[in-house]
Amino acid sequence: MTTKVEQQQPKKALEIAEQPLAESAPETSEKPTDPLDEFRIQAEMAYTAYLDAQRKVARAYKERERQEERAYKQIEQQANKACDEAIEQALRVREEAERESEKAYKKAREQAAQVYQESVVQALKVCRETVEQAWQVSRETSNQIWEIFQGGKTT
Repeated sequence: MTTKVEQQQPKKALEIAEQPLAESAPETSEKPTDPLDEFRIQAEMAYTAYLDAQRKVARAYKERERQEERAYKQIEQQANKACDEAIEQALRVREEAERESEKAYKKAREQAAQVYQESVVQALKVCRETVEQAWQVSRETSNQIWEIFQGGKTT
């Protein structure tokens, strides 16, 4: 678990990395005579090394951030490309399905027209036969009536 202090350290390191390098430990041609001065110089050198290390860490964080951003963008581009390809494929499938359904519709329509034509032909044939039969019955009945009228025999 990271604490708030640990989370703030990279930000501090970035701020420090952007600051100019602090003055190095003073270089003197004289050797320090006081041990306290020697410790102070060592402390300044250690602090300078610490600041330099913080700058390097900050640069590493920034570089890592850039790498992560590049990786994210690459993944995003791949996902967008895959999505576009899937949409194009879905469009092709839809268009093919529409062509097939139009083809099936035309075939069904042609079959319906053919069934209609056959039904009309059949209905006309039945009508014609019925009319012919009715005409024959009518002619026969007329002939019989005429024969009866003329006093002839009925069959």
